[in-house]
Amino acid sequence: MNKIILADNQAIFRAGTAKVLAMEDDFRIIAQCPDVERLYQAIETFRGSILIFASALKPDLSFMMERLRLAQSRALAVAEHGESAQPFISAGVQGMLYRSVSGPTLIDVTRRVAEGETWVQPSLGVPGTQEDEDMVGARVRDRLTPKEMKIVALIVQGCKNKEIAMRLGTTEQVIKNYLRSVYDKTGVSDRLELALFTIHHRILAEAAAAAGNLMMQS
Repeated sequence: MNKIILADNQAIFRAGTAKVLAMEDDFRIIAQCPDVERLYQAIETFRGSILIFASALKPDLSFMMERLRLAQSRALAVAEHGESAQPFISAGVQGMLYRSVSGPTLIDVTRRVAEGETWVQPSLGVPGTQEDEDMVGARVRDRLTPKEMKIVALIVQGCKNKEIAMRLGTTEQVIKNYLRSVYDKTGVSDRLELALFTIHHRILAEAAAAAGNLMMQS
């Protein structure tokens, strides 16, 4: 059984990663950490684990890797788009993925790291790949109404229907109706999939962020 520590300041990604890995019989999520302090505590508490951590937490890599070495644990970094793998690999991190990684790849790489391999996801600059994803994001963005985009922005922030209804001055039932439309337009089945779909498509994520900023200013 591979024990997994998840460390990410974005709750939606922790939930998404946990959902993907929990489907596998050989993985067990033993800790979820929203910040560096709890990440360090989990390393000390759960020895012999695989740490999957977001680079956005900005841990002291040398300090963290020494703690992992003493705990006989290994690390897999989840990097932001455009980040170089070099600082992580130089520090001794055994694996690196990007935010847009698919579920099957996440599972495969986590197993590889658990078995002692070092694995780095190739650069996202492969011709066509990122452009295709951006086209999908652009198409979905153009299908969504301004109100739907605001709802998507709030979903990404982790808001529940009640809070969204309060923020938009409407009822929970109206929000549920909007969400059914959004799910149809994006091809997802629930709010977690919607949040992950949005974040994984840059153009859509930027549109959602802009909608969120407009709400904050109004």
